[in-house]
Amino acid sequence: MGNVYDVLQERGFVEQVTDPEGLRELLGSERVTCYIGFDPTAKSFHVGNLLPIMALAHMQRAGHRPIALMGGGTGLIGDPSGKKEMRRIMSREEIQQNAEALKGQLSRFLDFEGRRALLLNNAEWLTKLNYIEFLRDIGRHFSVNRMLAAETYRLRFETTGLNFVEFNYMLLQAYDFLHLWRHYGCRLQMGGSDQWGNICAGVDLIRRVEGGTAYGMVFPLLTTATGEKMGKTERGAVWLDPELTSPYEFYQYWINVDDRDVERFLALFTFLPMEEVRRLGALQGEELREAKEVLAYEVTKFVHGEDEARRAQETSRRAFRGEAGDLEALPTTFLEEDRLRVGIPAYELFALTGLAATKSEARRLISQGGGYLNGERPRAFDQLITLEHLQGGELLLRAGKKRYHRVVVR
Repeated sequence: MGNVYDVLQERGFVEQVTDPEGLRELLGSERVTCYIGFDPTAKSFHVGNLLPIMALAHMQRAGHRPIALMGGGTGLIGDPSGKKEMRRIMSREEIQQNAEALKGQLSRFLDFEGRRALLLNNAEWLTKLNYIEFLRDIGRHFSVNRMLAAETYRLRFETTGLNFVEFNYMLLQAYDFLHLWRHYGCRLQMGGSDQWGNICAGVDLIRRVEGGTAYGMVFPLLTTATGEKMGKTERGAVWLDPELTSPYEFYQYWINVDDRDVERFLALFTFLPMEEVRRLGALQGEELREAKEVLAYEVTKFVHGEDEARRAQETSRRAFRGEAGDLEALPTTFLEEDRLRVGIPAYELFALTGLAATKSEARRLISQGGGYLNGERPRAFDQLITLEHLQGGELLLRAGKKRYHRVVVR
């Protein structure tokens, strides 16, 4: 497989490294323990988290040992990096619940058997720190002037202002790296490019306190070819939890990516050989759908398993041909029977299910003939949909040629 540094660089993961030659030599000569931190701000990872997860998976496949660090301690403060305003302060209970849910997801992507990978929570050591000792032993190594010059803090300091609680975040993240260096032999921290200042602070702290050598690597902050943030849709974030984003919806996100993003995403979000990535990326016109199908299938398989990927692929192909396919695989909204007993206008139902972003958009969709109920166009945008329209206890909505949604009455 070669040096994993070269693999990550060729696939587009590497934006900045503290010591490129030193890190490449290290990764080529010994088994390295590395880590990435994940703050538990939600109960599920989303598509934007896939890049660091893939990086850890590449490291493990190359024989190195990844640490996935849950930020149960740092999450109590909130990272100001890349944020225009202070994060909402979350309760310990909420953070702990989120951390437990994220642990379950990570076990699908990394092999934790025999300590081949480690799953840790920085609450174990950060919440036990003595503040005075921390200031004396750790805080004295940090220059306020240098911290304010870092991109992490500078933008906030010059615009909305910086809370003192957040100002401590860099110290805590640097201490995490020091702790992992001391107790687990961790030599490399990775993260998004907004973490560059925090990661460099950790590398510097290890050098100052222990006289040790450590390395940092950051990935590019991904946006789509249209300039949008990765993993955002009209309906919100694309989650890895199938309860929040169904495998079919997840598959559809990838098959609908901009043509210009296909090759880049194949390199970043699949394990396909780069020769195959380049072949698929070179396809043009109608043939490019093959590349998108491969991308959608491979990422869905990685996140949801092969069975769900096949199911989503078949449903998507049938929808592309104008057929509904496997109804249970479609995105589904559950309605109480009383809602349909009274009746709900067609445009409200289309907006409710997300087939239209707003009620006015739903009215236009139906009025222009783009909305379908059980394969037929409603008579009017405000036609009442009632229990009489149910087929097997369900309704099948369609917007345009390909976007299906299932409504189940309970």
